[in-house]
This record gives sequence, C-alpha cells and structure tokens, in this order.
Amino acid sequence: MNGLFDRQHALRNTKIMRKTFKYRLYPTKEQRRLLEQQLEECRWLYNRLLEERKTAWEQRQESVRLYDQHALLPLLKSERPTLARVPSQGLQNVAVRIDLAFKAFFRRVKAGEAPGYPRFRGQGRYDSLTFPQVPVGCHLDAEARRLRVMNVGLVKVVLHRPLEGTPKTATIQRSSTGKWHVCFSCECAEPSPLPATGREVGLDVGLKTFAMPTEGEPIENLRFFRRDERALAGAQRRLSKVEKGTPERAKRRRVVARVHERIAWRRGDFAHQQSRRLVNQFDLIAVEDLSVNRMVHNHCLAKSIQDAAWTQFAAFLAHKAAWAGRRFVAVNPAYTSQDCSGCGHRQTLSLADRVYQCPCCGLVLDRDLNAARNILRLAKQQLGLGQ
Repeated sequence: MNGLFDRQHALRNTKIMRKTFKYRLYPTKEQRRLLEQQLEECRWLYNRLLEERKTAWEQRQESVRLYDQHALLPLLKSERPTLARVPSQGLQNVAVRIDLAFKAFFRRVKAGEAPGYPRFRGQGRYDSLTFPQVPVGCHLDAEARRLRVMNVGLVKVVLHRPLEGTPKTATIQRSSTGKWHVCFSCECAEPSPLPATGREVGLDVGLKTFAMPTEGEPIENLRFFRRDERALAGAQRRLSKVEKGTPERAKRRRVVARVHERIAWRRGDFAHQQSRRLVNQFDLIAVEDLSVNRMVHNHCLAKSIQDAAWTQFAAFLAHKAAWAGRRFVAVNPAYTSQDCSGCGHRQTLSLADRVYQCPCCGLVLDRDLNAARNILRLAKQQLGLGQ
C-alpha cells in the first residue's frame, strides 16, 4: 500500500514538459491537392476575419474578440460552403492565430515599438493547418506508418524516431520547396538526468572560430551560407530573368528556396550535433547572453554573424541541457574579452588583437580562451559556486 502511495505521489510531483516531434509526409498527388485546398480555405478565412477586425475599428471603433469570431464561423460556412472541407477545429485555430497576431501587435505598441499591422495573406502564403485536439481530425497510426487526416485520407509518414508522450496538437506544414511535414506537440514527463561528469565548460563564440571552450578543441566555424553563396547568387539571377506570374518563374523560385533550405538544414544539423556533444560531456555549460539584433547593425559583419547563428545554437544548448538535467547559464558578456582571467586586470583590445597579454600577472594566451574562462567564472559566481 505504501508503495502504491509513493508511486502516485511521484506521478503528481512529476514535471510535465512539451516536446515536438517532426516527421516527413509523402502525400499522393490527390492528397496533396486536398491539403492545398484546405490551406486555401484557411487563407480565405484568415483574410476574412482580419478584414472584419480592421473594418470594425475603422468604422465603429470597436474591438472584435476571439469568441465573437468563433461565433461567426457557422454564418461564414453558409456563405462559403467550401469551408466544410476543413475540420471545424482547424477553422477555429485560424481565428486563434488572428487573435494572437493582434495581441502581439498591441503588446509591441505598448512597449514603444513601431510594429507592422497584421497583414493579409496572398496566394500561397498560408502554409500550415493545426489540429488542436489530437486525435480529433488527425491521428497517427504508428504500426501502419500512416497519418489519417480528416477529408484527406491515409498519408504516408516517415517515422524516423518513435513518438514519445501523449500527442496534444498536430500541425501539418508545407515548406517553400513543396515538402510536407507533420509536427506533434506531446506532453512528456521530464526524463531522468544524465550521469554526472564533474566537468564544467565556458564557451566564447566568435567568427574566426565558432566557439572556444575552456577545455577541448575549438569548434570550427563552417560558414554554411558563405559556402553556398555563389550557387544562391546564380539561382537568384536566373529567377530575376523570368517574367512574373509564369510557371517557369515558380519553378526557378523553388530552386532558390531549395538552396536556402539546404543551408538551413546543414546549419541546424551542425548546431544539434555540437550542442548534444557538449551536453553529454559537461554538467555546467556557460555561454554569453549576446544581443545579436544589435550586433547585426554592423553592416561589415552582419552577414557573417547571421551565418554563425549563435542564437540557434544557444537555444539548442538550453533545451538539451534542461532535458538532460544539466545546468545552462547565460552571462553578461561585458568585458569578458578585456579582463584577465588570471588576475582580473582590464585592458582595451581591438579585434585585430588575437592574443591576450596581461601586463600585471604576465598571462599570455589566446584571446578567445581567456574570454571563455571569464564566462565560466561569471557563471559560477551567478550560481553561487565561488570562483
């Protein structure tokens, strides 16, 4: 009896987290046509609901609520019978997206920013359909490796890894290159942490090397965009020579999108592999809390900074560390390159100075390694672990 009580108590205290699983879909030609019809109906509804909100404010200074637009859906179905092709919960999610767009708009206005007003979606500019209550409207048959989609049928799915937890929502996406995917958001109990290694690392990211750790080899910056920049420029030149609105232009636009997609895949795979390796090796991982949006104002370095994708790498590190029970700390990067990691002396350095030479304690080492040690020290101070 006590054992049963302990198990129930543990289940109540288990932290539930969300995890997303993305799988590739291979619909047939007919299934692709049906899915595109559903996306087109969602696009029409999105524009219709946006027009209603815009008109209500301009003519009557009234705000339209989410529930008002949900109540309007039956009337719109009678006005446009083809909306019946989309499951009702998918149509409700369109109204939720409109509501979220306006909430984000007003939040940024109150913050003193100058946000753009929510825009209408043009032809082919609505690329995802959400089912908020799985398995209603969308159900995965793992044994048959098929995804059952309402009003579409059984769609072939590649299950490259098993689905974990309880699926709560599903989103079918169409990429700019015409590929189809399904994303399941699942509720998963937090996994048990990885075994402790007793090792700690600080990371200083840069452009010459992608990241310099306090121990181990530097991580090379592979410059994915730079490597494919010539191929992208050629594809964009061929695209610019074709008349707009023609099938040939649509074909060449997909070629440009394919180059961008390939770059993004390679960059994401690199970030996943490096972040997984670090999380497996170290109990504490310290990085800089960089403001990349400000850094890209330097037009000489903006392209290289965006190509490095430090923010994506840090996000992957934080996510994997949380699931593995590791500690991830982002520290203020101020003066981490100028302070001596040995005695704390501060001196001004230019970007051309690649070796740190301390005139006080005589420390001589690589500039990035010195910064990485300072980052780790600040992280330990932030956690109250001392020097």
